[in-house]
Amino acid sequence: MAQDAVVVAATPDAHAGPPAAARDFQIVPTRGIPIVIAVVVALVAAIASNNLWALVFFHVVGGGLWTGVDLFVGLILGPIIGRMSIPARVEFTTKFMPKMVLLMPTLVTMTLASGWQLARHLGNLSASSPNHAWLVASFIVVGVMATIAIGLLEPANLAVLFELKKPQPDGALIARLMKVFIYTAGITGLMQVATLIIMTRVASQ
Repeated sequence: MAQDAVVVAATPDAHAGPPAAARDFQIVPTRGIPIVIAVVVALVAAIASNNLWALVFFHVVGGGLWTGVDLFVGLILGPIIGRMSIPARVEFTTKFMPKMVLLMPTLVTMTLASGWQLARHLGNLSASSPNHAWLVASFIVVGVMATIAIGLLEPANLAVLFELKKPQPDGALIARLMKVFIYTAGITGLMQVATLIIMTRVASQ
């Protein structure tokens, strides 16, 4: 499954590096930055106004997309990439990974910031709340997921892109980094299932 994903160094051609055209990409896609800014501004406005609908919207949408992307990348996309030819893997990586540089931090920020404010708004942070224990469990799971996403997934993503920019990329290093990316995406996706169970439990109280 994911262990076979994006093994770029499997042949000598991988050590020759991708052609110049394959390295002609933006590590951070500038066209997506205005969208990220707009989302963050709207998120800040929702938190500042303490609007219940807006907080629920950002939390549900952010959490749902975060879960869906992680599961899709780790369990579906990874095995598909592993069966692609090396040039196809390189081309796909240079188009897909830059988008993830912007997408994942945005979804993590949306989910965590709105979730914390929503818990405050509903009084679930109080020790007397019947949902308090569930919230603590959620904080633990989400804290681990955020640490994995920010400490492993995003650095691996950036490292792959910087390596592909080099005139002679290290194929073996790219293969290891892509395995880290695929594995961590799958792990956080599975952990997200636990948060869905917790959140639906809280919502049904």
